[in-house]
Amino acid sequence: MKHEGRSGSPDPSAAQSGQTHGMDVSGWQGNVDWDKAWANGAKFAYVKATEGTGFKNPDFTQQYNGSYRVGMIRGAYHFALPDRSTGAAQAKYFVANGGGWSKDGRTLPPALDIEYNPYGATCYGLSQSQMVSWIRDFSNEVHRLTTRYPTIYTSTSWWQTCTGNNGGFGATNPLWIARYSNSVGTLPNGWGFHTIWQYSDSGIFPGDQNWFNGAQDRLQALANG
Repeated sequence: MKHEGRSGSPDPSAAQSGQTHGMDVSGWQGNVDWDKAWANGAKFAYVKATEGTGFKNPDFTQQYNGSYRVGMIRGAYHFALPDRSTGAAQAKYFVANGGGWSKDGRTLPPALDIEYNPYGATCYGLSQSQMVSWIRDFSNEVHRLTTRYPTIYTSTSWWQTCTGNNGGFGATNPLWIARYSNSVGTLPNGWGFHTIWQYSDSGIFPGDQNWFNGAQDRLQALANG
């Protein structure tokens, strides 16, 4: 995956005042040592469940259940392929294969990973208006199936390029911003604050390193909806 702002990443072990440390993983990490991640301070995790409508993370069960077992608040995410099928179709596939939600106090809202295309054209061949429609269809279908609007993972430059910096999601969808720097930087249009900041793809935890923008009780509130 491409990312912005490679210079000046914060020390992964440095406490961010009033924030909660966490991580995200995919099949690239395989079997994760969740006890070690928990001992090192990870309080939450997002786990890749699906991609498009034809790929399931083969390590999803170990990762999703393992993070829960050690005490983390965890959720599932879907890697979007907007050129392959509709937003609604991918939302259905995601929710049916790990992307559900229950109000158990331990499950984050499902998340949509919408970003640079690793397989081709940056914006997947969609116009800005088509991309906005795709994201809205995915978001609305996840909400219909789970009662939660998905967290949106993206970067500011991709959002500006591929949605025209659309401002229509900030009121409903939490923002998970990717920026590898010593600050979050400018946010995409529509969001006055970020909920999660992915600041590095390596560090004290397996996978990517994240800060939740609040204390543990606010993380709990996000889980409970």
